[in-house]
Amino acid sequence: MSNSAYDAIIIGAGIGGLVCGCYLAKAGMKVLICEQHNKPGGYCTSFKRQGFTFDAAAHAIGGYCKGYIKKIFQDLDLDIKLQKIDPSDIIILPDKRQVAFWSSLERTIIEFQSLFSDEVENIKKFFDFLASSNTNTLISLRNKTFLTLLNSYFKNDDLKNVISFPLLGNSSLPPSQLSAFMGVKIFQEFLLDGGYYTQAGFIQNFTDHLVKKFHHFKGELRLSTKVKQIKIIKGVAAGVILENGEYLIAKHIISNCDATQTFLKLISSKNLPETFFYKLKKMVPSSSGFMAYVGLKEDFFTSYNSKFLQGSNIWVMRQKNIEEAYKNFKNQLINPCGYVVHISKKNKTLFAFMNYPYRKKIYWKKNKYNILSVFLKEIEQDLFPNFADYIVYKDAATPHTLKRFTSNYKGATFGWASSPSQLIDPDFHRPNFIQNFYLVGHWSTYGIGIPGVAYVAYATAHLILRRRVNDR
Repeated sequence: MSNSAYDAIIIGAGIGGLVCGCYLAKAGMKVLICEQHNKPGGYCTSFKRQGFTFDAAAHAIGGYCKGYIKKIFQDLDLDIKLQKIDPSDIIILPDKRQVAFWSSLERTIIEFQSLFSDEVENIKKFFDFLASSNTNTLISLRNKTFLTLLNSYFKNDDLKNVISFPLLGNSSLPPSQLSAFMGVKIFQEFLLDGGYYTQAGFIQNFTDHLVKKFHHFKGELRLSTKVKQIKIIKGVAAGVILENGEYLIAKHIISNCDATQTFLKLISSKNLPETFFYKLKKMVPSSSGFMAYVGLKEDFFTSYNSKFLQGSNIWVMRQKNIEEAYKNFKNQLINPCGYVVHISKKNKTLFAFMNYPYRKKIYWKKNKYNILSVFLKEIEQDLFPNFADYIVYKDAATPHTLKRFTSNYKGATFGWASSPSQLIDPDFHRPNFIQNFYLVGHWSTYGIGIPGVAYVAYATAHLILRRRVNDR
């Protein structure tokens, strides 16, 4: 075993790992990122099939203007051209009416008011609250559900269900289980300040720019490099042991991978307090998802030359009652809650996502393509008549695919489920029972999606840098 020494070793080259690594390396620290996969990015990767480029999971960047993303772009001097799609999101109600989220908050409010005339004043108050609330204001909501927040503004159940629907897709929880704090953050970052796309047309461009900057700051990235163990000596994280047996020493260890894998496999339960071990075993992951990737003929875009083709997220709401639909979806072939579709005219592709429960590998081997076929027929029925005639290529990613690709526990799409009891737990970010160790990413319980994990990475890097100054 070698004694290669680093200031920081980061496990996992997802967005959280790359952002944290860039800040540390920029400050002059010797930083290594180990990534088990042969390409960086985690859920923020793209791939090519038969001439089509697809985003694997994430496809848009949210929270650019009003969150930390813009600051991160500026701090790291990321030369990425972004374009904002307007509207960023369109919800199609079960009765086929539509409502959209526009760059203009006033226009969004007016559109909701036109559909729900009995809640005109309350809609204005609710959206004003969403737009004006800062993190300190929202801390008071961390122990409340999003349904409690909705009930404090509205009486119309249909309106509450419509507002909740895109949050279900962005968190995998219905309003009765979703933390109000996280619900508001999703609104702020994904809907009111969402819809930013790289001009290159795919999310891998964002990841590649972070990798380029990390190398520019003299950081070291090792792909296809699996960490076998985080070495703990007398309660202090001292280094990592790679699968090939190489031992690497570091002053700080940061994990950007699944919390279950991190604590139970890399750290080992013998290094965990009994209270934390049992808390970890009781934690509930977010649901997984089923994703369809479709390559389209050119004439699809002339046949359906409508606002659906602007690059907006199209949310198809299949049932009025989100709570009832959520209770039933685990036993359904197709998620009765609905799904979201995104069309890229530039790449001539369609991406569709629906929440789906994790099942064993044998289930997906038997049912994957049948589910894909039914899913595409639903899209044809709901959105595009004769859709099948325009399909050149089709494939899908299952919850098992997500688990294999990222090692995320049960193929979870958003880390731990963002319920009030599982939110902002310091034991999953900077546990006090292991010194010099940190967890970033959406398993840290502090944020989800690109804005959330980028912020956790930013905050963690600055915490380490402050400690570095104080230790001198």
